[in-house]
Amino acid sequence: MAGVVGKLEAEIEVKSKADKFWSAIRNFATIFPKASPSRYKSIHIIQGDGKAPGSSMKVTLDTATERIEDVDDEKRTLIYSVIDGDLLKYLKSYKGYISVTPKGDDNGSIVKWVCDYETVSQEVPEPTFIKEFATKIFPEVDDYLLKA
Repeated sequence: MAGVVGKLEAEIEVKSKADKFWSAIRNFATIFPKASPSRYKSIHIIQGDGKAPGSSMKVTLDTATERIEDVDDEKRTLIYSVIDGDLLKYLKSYKGYISVTPKGDDNGSIVKWVCDYETVSQEVPEPTFIKEFATKIFPEVDDYLLKA
């Protein structure tokens, strides 16, 4: 039986300037566990440098292995996918998109997060907990950056 194909989206306003927040996204394996140790138990780079397309990281939340699919530092965009872990018990596929754009007044930036997914079956509910996680983690990273 086919699953349900869906998309979740969120825009989160942060106080950090776009370049600074983008740097945190690019240094995900180092910054996110420091910014939110209660959410990110550990992040281990298992292939590549953790920044380039093809890099894979084992992320210990519920345990997921994520792979960077594409990155554009000039446009501040990153595409990643979950390739292994607990999340794939419920989702056949998961691809995430993150972009960071400056706000017009140069005070802060907007983080846009999107995920495309397909559930393993029609019985699996929409994974809104992923969106809830994204809307909580980015402000935590922002707070960390503002204090650093």
